Amino acid sequence: MESWVAVMEQGWPYAVGLLAGAVVLALIVRASKKMDAPSEPALKTVPAAKVAVAPKAVDASADPASEAPVDAADPVDLATVSPVSLGERLKTGLSRTRGAFAGLGAVLQGDFTDELEEELEEILLTSDLGMQASTEVMARLRVRVERDGLKGDGIRDALKAVLLDIIAPCEAAFEPGPGTNVVMMVGINGAGKTTTLGKLAAQHKACGRSVTLAAGDTFRAAAVEQLKAWADRAGVPVIAQDTGADSASVIFDALASARAKDQDILLADTAGRLQNKDHLMDELSKVVRVLKKQDANAPHEVLLVLDAGTGQNAISQAELFTRAVGVTGIVLTKLDGTAKGGVAFAIALKFGLPIRYIGVGEGIEDLQAFSAQAFVDALFEPANA
Repeated sequence: MESWVAVMEQGWPYAVGLLAGAVVLALIVRASKKMDAPSEPALKTVPAAKVAVAPKAVDASADPASEAPVDAADPVDLATVSPVSLGERLKTGLSRTRGAFAGLGAVLQGDFTDELEEELEEILLTSDLGMQASTEVMARLRVRVERDGLKGDGIRDALKAVLLDIIAPCEAAFEPGPGTNVVMMVGINGAGKTTTLGKLAAQHKACGRSVTLAAGDTFRAAAVEQLKAWADRAGVPVIAQDTGADSASVIFDALASARAKDQDILLADTAGRLQNKDHLMDELSKVVRVLKKQDANAPHEVLLVLDAGTGQNAISQAELFTRAVGVTGIVLTKLDGTAKGGVAFAIALKFGLPIRYIGVGEGIEDLQAFSAQAFVDALFEPANA
């Protein structure tokens, strides 16, 4: 027994070594078989134009817009888009405001009392008209009520007429002139400039105009790819440089190219700007100065894209962008059930700027030419109509 124990004490290291060697040999054989196996097919390369590029995360105080990318599908033929009236789209888009205005029937049951005035003013304020515009609307309404002795539904009709009077002068379409018309898109981060520009490209082309895009948002990493995707959808060329290039230089070169090719429209994208950052606004002013070196009338249109959901902050944006680059038209976006729309009346009263387009959905056909009558009518439609 003692001799057996002695043998085990002396021989166990050899046994462990043999076992380890067997394990290593098995691993080598397995690896050899795997290397001899057929390799898996390589991943299919997707054309860059078909890839939706995710936008870079940004600080809230930074410059670039955080607009959602778009997948570049086949070129869009607007003639094949199912026609739905602007009124119907607005009824859906302005559902929150409609809920307040459509309920006026329950409020307007008799005389124009002080209590009724307060209730009406509260409805206007909660619909994003703001204090100044709400006060003006109530003053005009009071004149009509006292002059005509209105009650009940008559007060409702008078309110509708007052609102229409305020916003009707803002219904004015942009009419391109001869030569290459430069349309420059400006606005704060995430307002929807690039998306709006892509939709406009498709609409101008559907009207028989030749269009070139300028990728002037050179700050946001995904902006150029996003604009190229829209260009593919609309079937129009885009002039672009690398991220970080000078925006004014890109747009200047794009205008030279568009004029050389006798293009009707140059749609120029720009980086998102915080309206309270002077150095960023100065860069926009530089773009305008550079364009005028080629064409003293350029840009022929400066469209300020406003997210209607920002409420009264849109007033500050309109004021400062107009001061910096001379805004000539407004685009109200995201009127899709999340915005109340009343800020349109505040802008109309304070600036009198034309409201060129409104966005009532995600599709290309959901960027609509502004109609004052349809807009006001939609506000007074029942929410479930």
